[in-house]
This record gives sequence, C-alpha cells and structure tokens, in this order.
Amino acid sequence: MLRALSFIAALLCALPALAQDKATLIADALQIQDNSTLIARGHVEIFYQGQKLSAQSVTYDQANDRLVIEGPIVLTDGKGTVILASQAEMSADFTQGVLTSARLVLQQQLQLAAAEIQRVSGRYTAMQRVVASSCKICADSSTPLWEIRARRVVHDQAERQLYFDHAQFRLGGVPIAYIPRLRMPDPTLKRASGFLLPSLKNSSNLGTGLMLPYFIKMGDSRDLTVTPFFTTKGSRTFNLRYRQAFDTGEIEISGGVSRDDLLPGKTRGYVLGTGAFSLPRGFRLDLRVEAVSDPAYILDYDYPTVDRLESRAEVSRTRRNEYISGRLIAFHSIRDGEDNAALPSRVADLTYHRRFTLGGWGGEGGFELQAHGHERTSNDAVNDGDGDGIVDGRDMQRVSLRADWRRNFLLDNGMEAAVLGEAAADFYLIGQDAIYEGSKTRSHAAVGAELRWPWMKSQANGVAQVIEPVVQIVMASRTGSSIPNEDSTLVEFDEANLFDLSRFPGADAVENGTRANLGISYLRLDPNGWTLGVTVGRVLRADDLGQFSVGSGLNGTSSDWMASWQLDMAGFNLANRLLFDDSFNMTKAELQAAYSGDRFAVITNYVHTVADPLENRPTPISELTLATSYQFSDNWTGRVASRYDFEAERAAKAGMGVTFRNECLLVDLSLSRRFTSSTSVKPTTDFGLSVELLGFGGSSAPGPARQCRR
Repeated sequence: MLRALSFIAALLCALPALAQDKATLIADALQIQDNSTLIARGHVEIFYQGQKLSAQSVTYDQANDRLVIEGPIVLTDGKGTVILASQAEMSADFTQGVLTSARLVLQQQLQLAAAEIQRVSGRYTAMQRVVASSCKICADSSTPLWEIRARRVVHDQAERQLYFDHAQFRLGGVPIAYIPRLRMPDPTLKRASGFLLPSLKNSSNLGTGLMLPYFIKMGDSRDLTVTPFFTTKGSRTFNLRYRQAFDTGEIEISGGVSRDDLLPGKTRGYVLGTGAFSLPRGFRLDLRVEAVSDPAYILDYDYPTVDRLESRAEVSRTRRNEYISGRLIAFHSIRDGEDNAALPSRVADLTYHRRFTLGGWGGEGGFELQAHGHERTSNDAVNDGDGDGIVDGRDMQRVSLRADWRRNFLLDNGMEAAVLGEAAADFYLIGQDAIYEGSKTRSHAAVGAELRWPWMKSQANGVAQVIEPVVQIVMASRTGSSIPNEDSTLVEFDEANLFDLSRFPGADAVENGTRANLGISYLRLDPNGWTLGVTVGRVLRADDLGQFSVGSGLNGTSSDWMASWQLDMAGFNLANRLLFDDSFNMTKAELQAAYSGDRFAVITNYVHTVADPLENRPTPISELTLATSYQFSDNWTGRVASRYDFEAERAAKAGMGVTFRNECLLVDLSLSRRFTSSTSVKPTTDFGLSVELLGFGGSSAPGPARQCRR
C-alpha cells in the first residue's frame, strides 16, 4: 500500500478516539484485523494535538484504546521535549504508557537515559535506573564528563521540575557525592527556588570559604537570593539580593552583613539599592541608595569598587528639544584623608533646558533655568582643615538663567560662517563662609564669530578626505562678582570643547576675556574599512586673567597645544589625546588601544597628568592599565588584567584567570592581587573557583560541544 495514507483511513476503520481529536496517521502499509485492530507498518507517523510519534510499527487496539509501538521510537511534544525508545505501550492520546530502553531529551540540552519510562496523566514522566547528563558522549568513550545517576527520576512538566531519588554525582565516571533527594529545574525554567551552584573563594585577609547561594522565588515578579559565606579565618557573611518587577519599573537591593577578625566585635556591612520607574507624561524616576559600615569593607569583600558612595533620587524627562531634571543627592566619601563634614554631602538640583528656532532672527537658540543647592555638615566658617581651598562649613544655593544663540551662513566660496552668543545671570546665597557669606549676583555675556573652510577630495579608488580649518573669535566679559568656585575646578581641554564659549564644566566659573580659538581637523575615509581622524587646536588670549590652573592646559595667554587622533580599522581602534606646550612638555596624555579578533582581544590605556594642587592633585599621575583575553581553543579562554603606577613604580593591581566552557560544564578559575594599601585596607591576594553544570534551568549558555575522535 502506498505511503501517506491519512486520517481518512482511520475513519473508515472506525477509530473514534483518533477521529474525535483529529489525529493524523501516515504509514507505508495498513492492515485491519477483526474489525477492531489497526496495524500500521513502515515509517509510521502519528500527529496528535501538537505531538508527533515516529516508529517502525504501531498496532492500535480499539477495544482497549491502546497503542503497541515497535521502535525505534521518537515522541516529541512540540515544546522541546523528545522521548526516544525501542518499544512502548501507550494510550491513544500518548498521556499514559510505558516505554523501554528509553531516553528523554529536554530542550536539546539535558538527556536522561532510563531502563524504563512511564508516562502518567500527560503531566509526569517517571524514569527508572536513570543516567542524566548534558555532555556529549563519543563512540570511543561511554563515560560523559559529568553525570547524575539515580534510582528514579520524575519530570513534572507542569512545574517544570526534575526530582531525583538516591542520586549520585559522578565526574569522569568517578563517584563524587551522594544525595538522597535532589530537585533541579528543567532547561525551560529560568526561575525556581533552590540552591544555585557554589563557588570557592580564597583571600589572604579572609581565608578560604565556600559561597553557596540559595534562590527563593517569591512570585512571578520578585525573588530573593541568600548567599552564606564562611571562611577559615573566622569571617561569617550573609550576602543578600532582592529583586522585584512592577508594571512601571523595577527595584534591586543587594549587599552583605559580616562579622570577622579584621575588625573584631564589629558588625560590618554594605547595601546597594537601585530602582527605575516610568512616570506619567514621559517622565522617569531613578533611585539609588549606597551605604557601608566602614571604608575597608568594600575592598575586603570584593564588592564593586567605589571611593565615594552616592544615594540619589531623580525625576527626569528627555525629548528631542527639551530636558527636565530634578534630583536629590547625598554623598559619603570613604577615601583616605577626606572629611565628610567638609564635603558637600547634601545636594539638590533642578534643571530645565530647551532648544528652539528663532523665526525671523534665524538660527537656533537655547534657554536653561537651573536651581542648585548644597550643604556641608560642618559649621566651621573659617578653617580649611582638609586643604582643598574651600572653607569646611561653606553652604551655597544658586539660581541661574542662561540663553544662547547660533546662526550659520554658507558663503559663495564654500566657506561656512557663523555668529553666536550667550548671556547668563546667576544669583548666589552663600552661608557659613567668613569671606563670601551673603547674597551675590553675577551677569555674563559672550559673543563670537566663526569661519570654517572645509576642503574635500574624493579619489577614484573611493577614498574620501576632508580638511577643515576653523577660526573662532570670542569676546566676553572681563570680570564679574567674586564667586567661590566649587563645581568647575576640574577642567578638561579636548576636541569636544575647543570651540565652546566657556570650557568650565559647571556654573561657578565662566571663561572671561577676548580670545581666539584656532583649530584644524583632518578626516580620511577608506573603502577598505579604515578611518583616520586628526584634530589640532589652540587658544590665544588677549590677556592672561589667571582663570585656569596649570593642569588644565588652558593657563596663560597661549594655551597648550591640543592634539587628538583616532584610527579605526577592522577590529582595531587606536585613540590618542595630548596637551603639550611649545617645548613639547606634556601636561596631559591619554592613549587607548583596543583590538578584538576571533580569538584574541586586548584593551590598554595609558594616562599621564602633571601635578596640580588647584585640582586637588598634589602628585603627578602616570598609570597603565591592561586587560586581555585569548581563546586557546573552542573551550578554553585565558585572561590577564593589570594596572601599573609609574609614579609609585609598582603594580597597583594584577589578575589572571582561565575559563573552560563546553556544552555541559563551565569552570572559571581566577587569581588577583591588590598591591595598594592605606590606613584602612591592606594588600590582598584573592583566589576564586566556580563550577557550573550546564543544561538545567537558569544555567549559563552552553559552549561549543566536545569534538569526538574519528
């Protein structure tokens, strides 16, 4: 009989169970016995309610509504579960039955081989004498890299859980651990209560300990992870992470509580909380809370490295031509030598910024309203105990209004001219400062003219080159009210602000005097996939008003030369920014190189800055950082990271690690050393080892599968 006979044949044979649920049967041959038994042979396929059964022979007993199936058998449920067996006896709807010499495959990852599989109520799959693994087994070896052997395993498809009875974990065929009862999520379940895989950590300060996280699912929208960590040197730590999702946002709170011998008798801890919510009319709420018991705790327990804690609440909205922000911020420093009473630890800001076109005037304008206030907890109105040039108790409030305008003109010879300007008014209220106390006002205005002349060349090979010299003349107020500078002490001079009317980052200081901003840029675009950009510029002033420090590169009547260049090629990026004087003495230098290939990746960064007491930098900075990784094979990856301080002539931090990942196992081994020390922290060496079995719910993504020998 021809293949591809369908459900019509089943109807003719009066098989109501199949007909009612619209099952479809395909086979090479059909045979009817005693008007109640249907026998299908050769490439048999049955499709029923999203399930598919493939076999060599199927016998349907209408009286008992049973199927007797001869293999090889493949049963799929259409949801990623596959059962393979040699023979089976099942109900016609596949919900009940027994399969022998069977194997259950979940999401093409986890495999469970069993002497016998029972299907119960269409929900449970019970297996006897089971071997479970997600590792690939080669023909020359019957032993997987890891396996779990159990007397009995039940897969609950509704709960998506696997229950093991009398489980034995084996590594390379060697028994490692025995667990009487074990529950693990199947690969389709991403969140379920239970233990997560542990990791081993060793620290020269804390000793060796095992981190054993326990995940608690508290509902579809929230969960809690508790991670105890006990070490050989007496540290007792509980790390916590709580997450909750809402209709309009989410929160996450993490941290730890510890008792150790580093600070005997003291409870230590750290907490970090974040939240983000969508508000009506396009607004957004961002929350952040940070707190720590003592300055050394973050470094001792390897939390994210910060030296100033920041807690804030901010409501903001960003549109194409409008930005609105209101925020409250609290700072707490854990830097050595910083007195929190003398820092502006409480800050409030309100900003409204809008861009618009100016009708008959032409061009584009902007308007900004900003209100700012900060307070210090110190009440000292005279002393500068921390040596930063600011009275320890000074409090400030400010309201600022700013407007700017720019209009461009295209000339007949290809030049582009522009006129631009800005005006600002500031009102200050200063308290607890014997010199500046009281209310102060300041107005400022600047106008400028700019001329650009772009030269472009396109070559026959597709290369495009652009050279653009720019000259900008700016005239601004020479003097203003004496306002203490707190938000503009760190000034960066680079290609981004070469042609700004003021290079101060904040509002307390404005750039005064007449000056010329000069620059030239070059851009080459090559169709072979690489780009080169170069910018060189300088600022010339009519008078030196003493506004800038040496470290900014903008002091004097002639600023330092600012030069930057960037080269982008396939997988490679090189960027360099320099500030140097006429004698080529470097004020600042930054070099960054990055490469990312199929197997090798590296990023390195070098920073050099001269000493500048006005920028709170009494000694020069000269540091090199390096981070690299190399994939030795499809499964092995090594990494190295380091930071070297040339001024101190020593490494500040160094680390290395290696990762193994295949289709069923992830192993990560790391070693790091922090060389820096202070009054609150000591140099430490940390060792970490984590092992993760892949193929279960919530596990990491699998890597390349094991390659078998031919």
